[in-house]
Amino acid sequence: MAAETATSLKRGLAILLALEGGELGVTRIAELVAREKSQVSRSLKVLAEQGLVERDPATLAYRLGWRLFALAAAAGNQRLVAAAPARLRELVRSFGEGAHLSVLQGSGVLTVASESPPHAVQAVGWVGRIVPAGCTSAGYALLSDHDRRDLASFMPDAAFRRKHPQAPQSADELCERLLAARARGYALANEEFEPGLVAVAAPVRDFQGRIVAAVNVSAPSFRFALRLDEAGAQVRTVADDLSRALGWESKRRAQDASQSASMLA
Repeated sequence: MAAETATSLKRGLAILLALEGGELGVTRIAELVAREKSQVSRSLKVLAEQGLVERDPATLAYRLGWRLFALAAAAGNQRLVAAAPARLRELVRSFGEGAHLSVLQGSGVLTVASESPPHAVQAVGWVGRIVPAGCTSAGYALLSDHDRRDLASFMPDAAFRRKHPQAPQSADELCERLLAARARGYALANEEFEPGLVAVAAPVRDFQGRIVAAVNVSAPSFRFALRLDEAGAQVRTVADDLSRALGWESKRRAQDASQSASMLA
């Protein structure tokens, strides 16, 4: 019985791996996993019952199911939370400034992890704090895949008028900041959220290439302004490493560059 169960499990895993490249019919799946078509059909039925595969009613082909993506997303969140603190501490050691991990929360940015240098004196911590996405480096990084249409619906122009004068005053202006961030590989905020405060940030992507978080370093302008490019490059490296831990492939970066120009249209 145990041997039969192990064989069934291996067959199911082989089928899931075969579907990694897209939809396939039963016959093709059977060829790829070197199993009888009847065996593959039975395995597909069990996998479909658990939501691990889905069958297209029109083509009758199978594809990976919603539950598999949900499991992958949950695993990614756990890996990110586990891996981020050590990488944030690396940034703190490199620059002597606070480093943070943030996620998008509505039209704001929520800090979920933060590391500070030993000498730091903070009246208010960043963890749990929500700040506007439209005037912060982390917000620019988190929104960097949005185009003009997305931004116009996500943050109407009226939402910008209460921000600091250095911050974008419209969706069009914000889009220009995002284009610059995409071309550079990291986002910059120069006294746009708060006078005297500068920051850099880079996006963290999941296994599907979606932006799920941002890594950023922020500090007073008088001691950090001359290190922004250096910090931006290192923040990008950390964000890319975290992305790879979530299954993101670096080939996505080449696609990002070609997509940046289309956002101007």
